[in-house]
Amino acid sequence: MERPFLIACHDCDLLQKIPPVPEGGQARCPRCGAGLYSHKRNSLDRTISLVVAGLILFFLSNAFPLLELKSQGLMQDTTLYQGVKALYDQDMKGLSVLVFLTCIVVPFVQLSGLFYVLLPLKYNRLAPRTPAVFRFIRKLQPWSMMEVFMLGILVSIVKLAKMASIIPGISLYSFGALIIVLAWAAATLDPHIVWERLGGGRR
Repeated sequence: MERPFLIACHDCDLLQKIPPVPEGGQARCPRCGAGLYSHKRNSLDRTISLVVAGLILFFLSNAFPLLELKSQGLMQDTTLYQGVKALYDQDMKGLSVLVFLTCIVVPFVQLSGLFYVLLPLKYNRLAPRTPAVFRFIRKLQPWSMMEVFMLGILVSIVKLAKMASIIPGISLYSFGALIIVLAWAAATLDPHIVWERLGGGRR
């Protein structure tokens, strides 16, 4: 059973105790009426499904070519990792490290970390150091900037289209779908439910 927890209203700063909220329900501030907390339906099941889909898309994004360029009878393809390596070889080490972290490392850590935390919780079990892992995942979320890299790819495609024929690879479509799945998983996840399962209330 859920326990009451304290929360401050984002609009009027009133600190109040929130009683258990039914699934699909919402708690509102008694002073200003602002929404305080929504109990999302089937949060764990939906988030786990999205995380599994995200892991599949992640491996597809890194295993197949991102783009294929055809010019004067020559064809060359490149993967996401090869793109990072090309930036490094062109003496753009800082940018290559940033792209590697925000587009490869952080998304994988987020997805694998969520899977590590949520799957045992679904069966009322706890993996070792679950609270620390979940806190770390939450702190990493702002560092996932895949959509910025995707925008850069699209701009490059428009510019390169005048010089060569560009064939989008499986990785490009998987990468775009992964961005959507990650955003969807973040919107579906209810952190309060996770902390309740951990027995620590809202953190």
